[in-house]
Amino acid sequence: MQLAFFEPKAFYNAIRHVEICQSFQIEEASWPKEEWWHNYKNSELNHLIAKALEDNQNLKKAFDTLQEADASVRVAGAKLLPSLQSDYWGRQSRNPIRGVVASYNPTQGGLEKTAFFLTPFVMTWELDFWGKNRAALEAAIGAATAQAAEFEQTRLLLTTSVARAYVRGFAYSKQLEITNELVSARKELLSLAETRYQTGLDTADGIQIARSDFESAIRREATVRAALTIQQDALARMIGEGPDSTRGVFIKQKGLVLSVPKIPKHLPIELLAHRPDLAAALSRTEAAAERIHLAKTLFLPSIDLSIASGIEASVTTSSMSLLSSRLFTPGANGFSVVPGFHLPIFQAGRLTGALEIQRAEYDQAVNSYNETLLQSAQQVADSLANLKRASTEYEAQSNLVQAANNQLELAQTRLRDGLKDRREILQEQIDLLESKFIQKTLDGDRMVASVDLYQALGGGYSDGPNPLKPRPAPESDPLTPVVDKIQSITGG
Repeated sequence: MQLAFFEPKAFYNAIRHVEICQSFQIEEASWPKEEWWHNYKNSELNHLIAKALEDNQNLKKAFDTLQEADASVRVAGAKLLPSLQSDYWGRQSRNPIRGVVASYNPTQGGLEKTAFFLTPFVMTWELDFWGKNRAALEAAIGAATAQAAEFEQTRLLLTTSVARAYVRGFAYSKQLEITNELVSARKELLSLAETRYQTGLDTADGIQIARSDFESAIRREATVRAALTIQQDALARMIGEGPDSTRGVFIKQKGLVLSVPKIPKHLPIELLAHRPDLAAALSRTEAAAERIHLAKTLFLPSIDLSIASGIEASVTTSSMSLLSSRLFTPGANGFSVVPGFHLPIFQAGRLTGALEIQRAEYDQAVNSYNETLLQSAQQVADSLANLKRASTEYEAQSNLVQAANNQLELAQTRLRDGLKDRREILQEQIDLLESKFIQKTLDGDRMVASVDLYQALGGGYSDGPNPLKPRPAPESDPLTPVVDKIQSITGG
């Protein structure tokens, strides 16, 4: 039996290495924000995420589940209050005089008795001395809180999935523009090779090489176009539309840009704690602890109170007029106050078994929470490392692009001076385009890594738990020694 949640010291040790990676791009320490995708400064991305939050089917299903959990809280809370109802019923019976069989013969008959009861006020209330109903309510609240956090987790996964598909598609759209230029350049080189062969300035090998490069460029263009289409289709599904709805994405507004958000120098530990999946795991653990308390209270006596007020009358005749005359007399009025005392003496181990089940479920919830905590620390550390790597590679490739661009400008100058021919210029242009193609790939990786980091940090979720203040273990309550004593005597 586990008695506590993940220790704060162990928590710090688990994520101590996270801070080591945070040495670049210093910005505000309030990051991330709840609507973190606005940091990319892209109106098209903002529109797609807003559409997804409104029409995504998985998110709607998660919301329905949340509504169900909220209703369960109301049901559990009602048990803490008295219940009030009204009863109305009548009864007619025949009492045998000359035997059971003869009583059913109307000619011989029996003695008919008619009774009528009207109780407009019946109140019952279980006196929650041991906190049974309170524990049931707290367990329901914990489950509802966990469900609310899981709804936020679904929302986070949806927004990050939309953002991830968009930034990949954005990179593919830029690569598609580059491949189009590559195809044109390779086609011109093929044309020049054919001209040189026809004029006897080159062999057929030159044509074959140029044609192979041209076909490779066409295949690359087709691959990038297919990858772009896949991302468009993914966006369409996530926003609750058909594939045709996103065909214009990345095409209608080519002037759009994506800005990679900067991260702070220090990420507070609270950002990790406020992940919705971690909040859900902690809430489910607390709910399991409350169910342990509820299972313990079943070993103890329960006391309830019933208060009723109404009228009743009965006559040994079938005459309804006589019944009504008795019903509305002062003697027909009645009032009762009935306390109830219920003590489980022997349950053949049922109560003990139920308690052990709840203890096992609590242990599972604690292990799940601790595992989620460790996974969270790893995901943040991995996301930071990937973002740093992608950013470093992007910057290095950007320098290569600049160098290739300078080389192309130099080659164009030499072409004007008659020091180079058109083929050399085209090759320099192709080298520049190839460098830009790699740059866009790395830019996409950098964007995806930033989205991954947002997801790892919970995407600005603000209602998470404080891992430094876990609740006491359920076995530390005063009922435990009492229940242990009862179990040793009765066996539960």
